[in-house]
Amino acid sequence: MDKQHCHKASRTVEVTVLSAENLRLDRKSVKKNTYVVVRVDPLNSGSTRADFEGGSSPSWNEKLTLDMPFQSRFISLEVKCRTGSGDRVIGTASLPVSDILGDYSPESHLHFLSYRLRDARGERNGIINVSARVKMPVESVCPSTTKNSVGYGCSSSWQQPTLGVPVGHRKNYYGGVVTGVPVWS
Repeated sequence: MDKQHCHKASRTVEVTVLSAENLRLDRKSVKKNTYVVVRVDPLNSGSTRADFEGGSSPSWNEKLTLDMPFQSRFISLEVKCRTGSGDRVIGTASLPVSDILGDYSPESHLHFLSYRLRDARGERNGIINVSARVKMPVESVCPSTTKNSVGYGCSSSWQQPTLGVPVGHRKNYYGGVVTGVPVWS
């Protein structure tokens, strides 16, 4: 049976916005209404709900799942505050994609990270704590006889078999991929 490759131009990134510390607005501690915008590119972003109780050390513990193009180098973390005069940026940080896709850590590994926030003047303005992981891209291989809405190719009902090493006692359960770190003597 002939196979056809269906390529995806992005991968999925999960960023869990955990908390922030020592947030200030106009050199005063923030009282409430803080939220975070996570931006992969100008057209692809997600936002947490507002924290109304944490003050200058808010907590969100909210997972945002975004499509991240393969050419992305940074993920922007922007902490904002809702005020009577509109939303104001408290501080921003850049999460380098290389921090979650390093050479020696497997894809889908969960990373816990903290970054210094900088305000519009470039001054230090708190810390943001996140966890992040990149889901392994799936290159679907499907029978060319499978029809989708535009003809032959991958249909949403066909799924690529899961690859991995069987783990546990259940017959169809597959864990992750075994990885190793090279060691030189």
